[in-house]
Parts: sequence; C-alpha cells; structure tokens
Amino acid sequence: MERKLPPPNFTPFIPKKKFFGKIPALNFSRGWEFGRLCRPNHFVMSTTKTLLQNSIFRHSDPITLAALLIGLLALPAFLLNLGMAPLTDDEGIRTLVALEMEHSGNYIVPTLFGEYYYNKPPLYNWLLAAFFQLTGDQSEFTARLTTVIALLLFVYLIRLTLWQALRKTAAQNNWPTGWDWLPALAFLTCGRVLFWDSMLALIDTSFSLVIYCLFMWLFFTGRRQRWGWFFAGAYALTAIGFLLKGLPAIVFLGLSMAAWLILQRQWKRVFSAAHLMGSLFFIVPMAAYYWAYSQYNGLDQVFSTLFNESAKRTPMQYGIGDTVLHFFSFPFEFLFHFLPWTLLAVYLLRKKGWQFLRQNDFIFWNALVVGINIVPYWLSVEVYPRYLLMLVPAVYTVLFYLHYQHRGQRIHSAVNKAFGLLCLLAIGAGLAPLFWEPLKAIPHFYLKTALLTAGLAALGLLGWRMQKARLFYFVAIMLLVRLGYDLFLIPERNRVMCATVMREETIAAAKLTGRKPVYALEYSLGLQPATGYYFARETKQPLSVKFENFDTSALYIINPMTYPPNTYDTLTTFKIRWECRDLVLGRINSTFLHWHQRNKAQQNDSK
Repeated sequence: MERKLPPPNFTPFIPKKKFFGKIPALNFSRGWEFGRLCRPNHFVMSTTKTLLQNSIFRHSDPITLAALLIGLLALPAFLLNLGMAPLTDDEGIRTLVALEMEHSGNYIVPTLFGEYYYNKPPLYNWLLAAFFQLTGDQSEFTARLTTVIALLLFVYLIRLTLWQALRKTAAQNNWPTGWDWLPALAFLTCGRVLFWDSMLALIDTSFSLVIYCLFMWLFFTGRRQRWGWFFAGAYALTAIGFLLKGLPAIVFLGLSMAAWLILQRQWKRVFSAAHLMGSLFFIVPMAAYYWAYSQYNGLDQVFSTLFNESAKRTPMQYGIGDTVLHFFSFPFEFLFHFLPWTLLAVYLLRKKGWQFLRQNDFIFWNALVVGINIVPYWLSVEVYPRYLLMLVPAVYTVLFYLHYQHRGQRIHSAVNKAFGLLCLLAIGAGLAPLFWEPLKAIPHFYLKTALLTAGLAALGLLGWRMQKARLFYFVAIMLLVRLGYDLFLIPERNRVMCATVMREETIAAAKLTGRKPVYALEYSLGLQPATGYYFARETKQPLSVKFENFDTSALYIINPMTYPPNTYDTLTTFKIRWECRDLVLGRINSTFLHWHQRNKAQQNDSK
C-alpha cells in the first residue's frame, strides 16, 4: 500500500525520546507513523500538539505542576481546624478587648475586664471587631482568620517587591522560573510561621506586614528621589504601625530612614520642607486619636506604659549576665526558628557570598535593613521569634539571591542535594502517626495516614527527580506536612490540654447565667483573659471586677482558695488555664459581707 505523505503545513510534535520512546504506540520519534496509526485530521493533530506543549504534566515545565499543587494545598493547610484549639492568653487579651469595645460601644478607649488597658493601641482590636461584625461570628476561627489573611497579603507583597526590584537582574542572569515566588513561599512555610504564628490571633503578623511595607517604601521612593512621597508614606505607615503595636514602629522608622539617608548621603533632607510636611502624616492621626482618647481618660499612664512595654526586655530590666548570654545564643536561635530555609545561610560562610551583597542595591538594602533593625532585639533578653517576622523576608531575599548567584558551583549543587534529601526524608513524616498510639483514636486514622503518606511520597519523589523545581516541591511538602499537623496533632493536643476543659466548662457556666452580668470577685480571676473572652462572648456582657458595693443577688466568679466556703453559694465550678485550677460561679451571702468588712478592718489596722 502506498504511504501517504503528511500535509505540507504540518510539523509533527516530537518530544524527547527519554519518556515516550520505549512505548511503541507513543513513539513520537517516528513522527508521521504515529499520525498514521491514529488517523487524525490536521485539526486534531494540531490540537493534540498544543495540549501536550501546554500541559502541566510535560516534563519540560515541572514548576507549573508544583505551583498548582502549592495553590491547592495552601488554603486547606492554613484553614483546616484553625478554630479548634482554645485561645491562648495573648489571644484572649486581643479578642476580649475587641469584645468589650463592641459591648460598650466605645472604640476609642481599650478596656480589659472593664479597666483601662494601656499596653497596646487599639488598631488590631478594631480589626478584630470589624471581622466579628462582618461575619456575625465571634469564634476562634474568625479571630485567627485575620492573621491568615494578613499572612497571605504579606506573601504576595514580598513577591511583588522582588519582581519590581530584581526582574532585570533575573533576566540578565537567566534565573529559573518562579525566582520571585520562592522567598515569599519560604516565608510562608518556615517553621515558626507554618506551625505557630499562622495559627494565632496576634498582632505581630499584621504589624510585620506594615513594617515590611515601610522598608520597601523607603527603598523604592528613595531610589527615585521622590522625597515628598518618601517622607509622607514612611510616616503614614509608621502611624499605622504605632496604632498596632506602639513604640517599636517609631524605632523601625528611625533606624531605617536614618540608614537610607546616610547611605545615599542625603541626611540634610531631615531639615527639608518635605520632611516637615511628611511628618504631619504621623502627627495628625496621632494627635486626633489621643485627643479623642483624652476625652475619656488621662494620657500620662498611656505613654509611660507604652514606653515600659518596649523597654522591659532590655538590659535595664535583665542585667548584663543574661544579656551577654542572649547575645551569643541569639543568631543560632534565629536560624533554628526559621528553618528549613535558613539552611541557605551556608552561602554566608563564603567570602564571595558577602561580596555578592554589594553588587545589587536592593539586596544590599535588605541586608542593611536586617543588620540595623535586628540590633535592638539582639541586645534584648526574652525576644519571641514573632517579633522578628518583618525581618525574615529580607533575610530570605538575601539568601535566595546568593543561591541564584552561585548556580553552577559546587556549593549550589550541595544545597540542592540537601533539599533533595529533605524531600525524601519527608516521606517518613507520613508514617510518623503510626508510631504515636493516642493518635489512632482519631476518626479515619488509617485512611488519613495512608493519604498523607502517599501524598508525601509522591511529592518527595517528584522533588528528588525534578531538580529545577525541587524547592517548589519542597514548599508543597511543607504545606502537606502542615495539613498532617492539622489532621493529627491539633486534635490530639486539643484532647489533652487543660485549656480545652477550661473552654468547655467556662461556656457551660456562662450559659447558666441567663446572660446576666457576671463579676469577678476582687482578685479571684486574676489575669485569665481567655476565660474572660468566653464569658463575654456567651453572656454578651462585659466581665468586670468588683472590689466594693457588692450585690448578693449578682453572680460572681469566686476563688475558693481565697474565701471561706460559708461566704458564698455555689452555682457551678469551672477550670481556668493557670495550673488547671477550679473557680466557682455563684453568689455571695451576708456572711461574706461581714467577713469582708472585718478582714478589711484588720488590714487597715496592720498598716
């Protein structure tokens, strides 16, 4: 039979033989025989060619598949069981202040248990209150959702700034696809963020987002010498940061702005009209807020408390010995908390690595921002890693730049192999639940374990095999490990924590009140903001403290270790987080009034 020739305008799609050559029916290297075998017309063949060329599964574009997997895993990883764990004490403070604002209708003056709260300005509480009102839900999930949203915005901002600053450098040096996403995804999946800070309703992620914006604003506007925008934007961002966390925002502004102006030999700009006008973007909002605040309460204690909050972890508080110990341990603690991506710091051990930092002004600025702003924390004892989140993207930017610039060298190959081994080791993480007996009580335990192990095995093998996309597959692995954490460790930890019992018993006690006001009897409750949050949420009433004018018909939270048992009538008991102790919800009686009056008289006599 005469062999037909292909159409003159047809060019057969011939992938590499490596993947398809061993399968006779898919031996594209024979070009037209494959077309003759399937007998397609020209339209079908062209469509097939296009689909194969653009398929996410084609071997020449493994990063696309990794990116798709990251996108599919990210939201489930960060949202699954987000509201399962009870609030921590720090979360309780933020949410309770927001609830008391809602209950009182006063959003200007923060209160905690009905007393003035001076430690933090109110912006984060406004944010929580807004989420509560928009969703109609005051649960732990809604409170923590603010952190997840801020985190995702943070990730995109990191990627956007890298693209704006380094795209020309990337094109000149032929950096791999997705170079601008890797530092951002590294921040998303570093140990501290992935397994701790992304799950808590705290200020620090939102505050760090604002301060990172400040760093990048100084760079982009300063490089263009748009001094009006430079000062106005910097002071506006500082105002937002101050209303979130107080004085640290001013410290970041002062150190970073001074570093830029000195670096560019523009320090005389401090005395310019642009600086004066720009500072109004900080002064006016602060003056407006604190003028409104002064209509309700004096300002003396506000500013003294804000200063003490910033200074209490300095050498003035802890002394020289603890400060010296912290000084030497701090770098190693930083590397540990932000693993695994801080493994890239190995490039800094090379002299040439430091030389690379001066070759690009954006990279040098990131290094300078870290070097200048980390000093107060390096000298301060008891620094929590979440205080440093605004510096971590700058660190990763520097480290990934060094990683790209060392391509083709032995150290780059060694780092890639190290992450390849981590990809393979991750396969074992899926089997870990099998060796923890209490986890087997979780519903569908074996099915979840099998799916987790299969997913990690697939990603681990892909990460090992696809060298160009290895780091992206490692990001996907980290997200899948977080998903396993959500499925196994959060429910198990929730089962054994005293805080879970605290939440259940507190909610049950609050429901017995019939939404009547509840008071803490003097110092009975202490600083237990999570307990206060659950009472306030369930009763729709602020929980305040009573030191005088006691009402025997009212409900009180009573510490049985402080008051004789015949001075109150018990309605129920419930646990608090501190040492898992029991408190009483009940009513005081006339015996309490006599006992309290006699006890107070004895205290006055002893003075």
